Amino acid sequence: MTPAVDFVKESNIEHQLHEYSHEATGQAYGLEAAQKLNIDHSQVFKTLVVMLETKELAVAVIPVAKMLNLKNTAKGLKAKKASMANKVIVEKSTGYVLGGVSPIAQKRKLRTLIDVSAKEQKTIFVSGGKRGLEIELCPQDLLKATEAVFLDLCQ
Repeated sequence: MTPAVDFVKESNIEHQLHEYSHEATGQAYGLEAAQKLNIDHSQVFKTLVVMLETKELAVAVIPVAKMLNLKNTAKGLKAKKASMANKVIVEKSTGYVLGGVSPIAQKRKLRTLIDVSAKEQKTIFVSGGKRGLEIELCPQDLLKATEAVFLDLCQ
């Protein structure tokens, strides 16, 4: 399995795994997951890695159909500026490939923010650490597992 799946199992976090056949040509990984798993896209969250002006990396977990508000993200991390991190840096720091970046059990522990809309859901879906694998869990469990903070992150 993946480090994310191993972590939720070892931590006794109540979860369900959902696998689907990923289309190699697809680029909207989260929307693809919602469609293939036949679930509302408001329940599926994507993991985005940002770089602060200090070169620190951080994670923002937001609904797949939304856009990240970089100003809110920077403010939530007490930084002046945030920008999307380079693909190579993301993969190296998290240990996951783009489209399969999980907020859980990353190679390097990064500060994490979760969009406040997650609190409205009974369960949410996040990447299980590879394309075509989602972990369904309670938002509060994700918050604890990642030592995150809920914040309004979307435009």
